[in-house]
Amino acid sequence: MRTVIYTDGSCRGNPGPGGWAWAVGEHLYASGADSPTTNQRMELTAALEAVRAFPEGPLEIVSDSTYVVKCFNDKWHAGWRRRGWKNSQGQAVANRDLWEAIFAVTIDCGRDVTFRWVKGHSGEPMNEFVDTLATLAADEGRGRSTPTQ
Repeated sequence: MRTVIYTDGSCRGNPGPGGWAWAVGEHLYASGADSPTTNQRMELTAALEAVRAFPEGPLEIVSDSTYVVKCFNDKWHAGWRRRGWKNSQGQAVANRDLWEAIFAVTIDCGRDVTFRWVKGHSGEPMNEFVDTLATLAADEGRGRSTPTQ
């Protein structure tokens, strides 16, 4: 059975204080904070922490970040690696450290992880929940969590 995990990142300023969150329902979640950071780093961190929290079994990561979802679904990662971590404009790929970490626990180890995009701020309850958790983490400079297993 595939575990569905919603993720989100938040940043107050870009760069600025940031927060990330993941949740499987409203009773199983984690969030954290970093500063200074960017929204894209927090979106990536949310997905990375979600995959790390569930080291076994197939996963579906649901995110409102096209940056995260398109990298996997449109296989941006293949071009980045082929070009020596350069994007299509020949510039260094931003957030390479986080991309390498998430690839290590998904693509590189053959893990069954899929990514699905959801429109943000559209009233989808779980997306709103993780948005609230990530925003609180950014505002408070700390995260919160429930036991994962």
